[in-house]
Formats: sequence, structure tokens, C-alpha cells
Amino acid sequence: MKKINYDVIIIGAGPAGMVAAGYLEKTAVSVRVLEKQHFPRFTIGESLIPRCMDNFAEAGLLEDLQKENYQKKTGARFIKNGKIAEFDFSKKFGAGWDWTWQVPRADFDLKLTESIQKRGVEIDFGMEVISAAYNDGQWDIVYKNPDGILGSLSSRFIIDASGNGRVLAGLLELEAPAKIYNHSSIFTHIQEENRPVGKEGTQITFEIINTGVWFWYIPFSNGISSLGFVGENDWFETFSGSQDEIFKQMLNQCEFYKDRFTGQKQLFEPVKLSGISKNVQLLHGEGFALAGNSAEFLDPVFSSGVAFATESGLLSAKLATRQLGGEVIDWDKEYTQHIQKAINVFATYVKEWYTGRLQDIFFTDNASEKVKKQICAVLAGYVWNSKNPFVRNHDKAIRNLHRLLHAEKIN
Repeated sequence: MKKINYDVIIIGAGPAGMVAAGYLEKTAVSVRVLEKQHFPRFTIGESLIPRCMDNFAEAGLLEDLQKENYQKKTGARFIKNGKIAEFDFSKKFGAGWDWTWQVPRADFDLKLTESIQKRGVEIDFGMEVISAAYNDGQWDIVYKNPDGILGSLSSRFIIDASGNGRVLAGLLELEAPAKIYNHSSIFTHIQEENRPVGKEGTQITFEIINTGVWFWYIPFSNGISSLGFVGENDWFETFSGSQDEIFKQMLNQCEFYKDRFTGQKQLFEPVKLSGISKNVQLLHGEGFALAGNSAEFLDPVFSSGVAFATESGLLSAKLATRQLGGEVIDWDKEYTQHIQKAINVFATYVKEWYTGRLQDIFFTDNASEKVKKQICAVLAGYVWNSKNPFVRNHDKAIRNLHRLLHAEKIN
């Protein structure tokens, strides 16, 4: 096998990989992307948060994306027992984007790859990485093409943005116990006819079935809508039948959306994913960094997945460029601590969502607008702003606020 040398090999052509490639293309670093699947391909993670926009812009991708007329997302709505909590990204603490998109990921990810290819970056689709060995400052990578023929590349650095493929996590035995346990998801797309006009037909909504179970509605600008449930495995086990029958039974447990989708055409049989939370022992090692879902995934409730993907993809590309230029990089400090800080904030919010405390806060009548703005900034993805007490003291702020609101309710 003839071996071709690059400075950086990116594994995966999703948002993490394309943001990394977009940044690297603007430098003197040579880069190539290996992607196991052929695009367009379906994937979940269709609701973005505003922090993504900063990263798309810095990677030079925003201009092309803005031409695509994706559904604008200006906030989010939560519904529980007839009560409604809405968050408007324009009313958040601190600076940052006030909007983002809801996107059909097959189209969105394809557009990202087309934008990167237009800039001259090679993306090889249908290439499965089957081994990666690091010796004397160089990675030797063996991949298999769709015909089963082996090929070989070498690089000085790998950014693993393989998402749920988790290539290096598997090859290097880096998997670790998940932080959020025993959750599964089931979802489908519908061609939504007679969609309500205005906000009701464009706004992402989360309907809470019970403390541990919730439903999502994500409308796209093309008339298709994404529907799905996330919940504890025990709840899923209370249903039986085909995936389609189970999904209909679950929809019947919604109050707000129970009758909205009756008779609507499903574009595919509902897909179930078990054990959706993922984790790894470390985010980087000698000559590599893990980005996006190839590293860690918490839970989809606050749509943080693509934000972490683009943040880690961009940062890993920046640090790899500096390291390849001869600079000594403290990856623990500049990469792991930066990404872990955000993961820790969102992990707190996800865990407190499922304890019910954060849900109580969302639906209280007594929370101040100041507090709501601070929480909204977290939901928008601005989780590095230590001026925000709900970032700085995330592990205590929610519990303390809940305790205060509960005491006021008792009194």
C-alpha cells in the first residue's frame, strides 16, 4: 500500500470534523478527512444552540449555511401539565448570538461537506478506519474502502470527529462509564401537513410526560418535522408491539401534542437508541484529540451536542496547528479543562432536570427575570462566561434557587 502523508487526518465529516477542517484549511497545515458513511445520511441532533454560530463563523462556514433557509430558532418552549415555560435567546445574560437553526441533519451535514470541499479539502466517503498506530511522532492509519480494498495514510496528528462511530475510543480502548445512565430515545420524521402558521408551527417544543420522560417537536423549514421521546429505560419497557405501535402509544401520553400528528405520514419507522449517553477516559493523548460525540455525549434535552462538537472541533484544530508549528501545548489546560468546564455545567443542568428541580424552576411563577436570563444564557450554550452565577456556581445555584422557591411556596 502506498502511504500518503498529511499533517492532520480528521476522522468523520460531521459538524465537529467540518469545523476543524474549515479552520485548518485557512492555515498552512495539510489535512484530509476520512468518513465511513456516504452523504447525505440521516443522523439525529437537529436542534442547534446559538454558541454553534460563533464556531461556524470562525471556521468560515457561516456564509454558505445562511443561504440554505433553515428554520430559524430564537428560543425554546417547555410544556408540563398545561404550564408553559419559554426562553427567548435575545433575553439572555451576556453577549452572544440571539438565534440559531433547526436543521434536517442529512441536508445540513451535506452542505457542510460541500462547503469544505469547495475550499479544496479532500473528503473521502465510504472509508472505514480499521487501525491506527502511533510511533515516533507519526500515525499510521489503515482504512478500508467500500470495495473492501485497504489503503494507508500517515499523519502527524488525528482529530477523531467520528461521532457515534467512536473510532479511536474503540481502537485505543478509551471508553468510560456514562455520566447519565439508563436513558433511551425513539424518534421519527413526519411530513407535517396542515402545520399551524406562525410561531406554533416553527418553534421547537419539549413536552414533559413525567419527570424522567419528555417529548420533542422540531419543525424544519422544508415541511418535515422531527418527533421523539427521551426517557428512562424502565419507562420504555412498559410498551410493547412494533416500533410504530410503541411510538403511537407514547404519543397518546402527551397532553398538548396527543392529537396533533394523528394520520400524519411517517417518513421512516421510528428508530430506538438505547444507552444514549457516552463517555471516555480522556479527551486527548499523544498526537490525537477526541471531538464531539466521539468523546462524550450527555443527553439531548438541551440540544448541546452540536455545540460541543463544533467547540471541540474548532479548539482541537487550533491547538493542533500550534503544536505542529513547534509550540508546546498544555493539552490538559487548554483543551480538556476548557471542554470539561462546559460539560460539567451541562451535566449539572441535565442531572437537575431529571431530579425535577430544574423543571420546578422552569415552571415556577416566582423566578425573577434576571435569573431567567442567566439560565437562558446556559441554554444558549454560553457556558464559559464565569460572570454568570448559573455558570460559575452551577453545582449550587440550581439547588439553592430550588430551595428558595420551595420555601416561598410553603410559606
